[in-house]
Amino acid sequence: MLKVEPIDVERFAGMAEEWNALLLASASDRFFLTWEWLHTWWRHHAGRRRLFLLAVRSEGELVALAPFALAPRQLDRLRPFRSVEFLGTGTAGSDYLDLIVRRGWEDEALDALLAHLRRQPDMLELRQLRPDALAWRLAAGLAPSGWISRQARTHVCPFIRLPPRWDSYLAALGSAHRYNLQRRLRNLHRDHDVRFERVTAEEARGPALARLLELHGARWRGRGRSEFTPQASFHEELSRRALARGWLRLFELRLDGRPAASLYGFRYGDTFSFFQSGLDPAFAKHSVGLVAMGLAIKNAIEDGAAEYDMLHGDEAYKFLWTQETRALSRLELYPPLLHGLLCQRAVTMGRAARRLGGRLLPAAVADRLRERMASGG
Repeated sequence: MLKVEPIDVERFAGMAEEWNALLLASASDRFFLTWEWLHTWWRHHAGRRRLFLLAVRSEGELVALAPFALAPRQLDRLRPFRSVEFLGTGTAGSDYLDLIVRRGWEDEALDALLAHLRRQPDMLELRQLRPDALAWRLAAGLAPSGWISRQARTHVCPFIRLPPRWDSYLAALGSAHRYNLQRRLRNLHRDHDVRFERVTAEEARGPALARLLELHGARWRGRGRSEFTPQASFHEELSRRALARGWLRLFELRLDGRPAASLYGFRYGDTFSFFQSGLDPAFAKHSVGLVAMGLAIKNAIEDGAAEYDMLHGDEAYKFLWTQETRALSRLELYPPLLHGLLCQRAVTMGRAARRLGGRLLPAAVADRLRERMASGG
């Protein structure tokens, strides 16, 4: 018989090896479900969330994890109720979130998790799901108990199926883009000493990450605020952990010894995940961002990767490199009876108000709501 047990924060901190071994044995094996990503996210982005991590065991053997957190009420967003969400949800940039279940245990583990979830009163809002995510099966499992499901496509992830040779990939690019990339590379090699270097040592990691943050910030000055730069402490810890595992891919494009561009990603399994980049505006006319991307793709091919994933976002530059995408979607599961109906209406109203722009509630109204909730009124 399977046993579902809640995992507290202290036990979560000590689960790295057991967690990652389960992930490798699952169909959900992606970088954003590693212990390193999710535990670092928890340490830096949990905020007022409560851990709702569920482990499923068979005679002591870990067969499944439901990496959940309980998000608090957000009265200024018309959310006067808690919700269950995946660890990793929010601004950190997680993709492909899911349940983690050992292959062959899917049916039994899901039944055990469903029995546990039916007894809790909070809605589930599960984001960044692939079309083949196991979490989709929660909707069918909860429906007989009166739970209502809603889903919506939210993002696309452009990705490249990498051939075994760089010249094969170049040949598949659009002719104008291929010509531009090769011309930019030739010109740089003609005019500069060009180095494209990967960080492989801990003593080089911190300074290289700091330069990435500086170059990324320089790129965004005058264009608004990037969500990446304020996350420096998160990426400091994450990059250290990723380097120790051999997953970190932090590159610097140097011209005559000077950092002109940086590119930050992760190699996990057979996939290179491109996460962020930065460039020195002084070299922008040389298209150093484009060159760094091309050289990173070349490096991934030479490193034996099968896929170069550009992650969520439909920015135009990504489609210079590929036309293939995969969809990400959101699944909402509402409990039965009045509470579930109220949750649905509040979520719908909140999204409609956000589309209109601006703050949803005046501060005075939000304060009055908080007072009423605190007093039980």
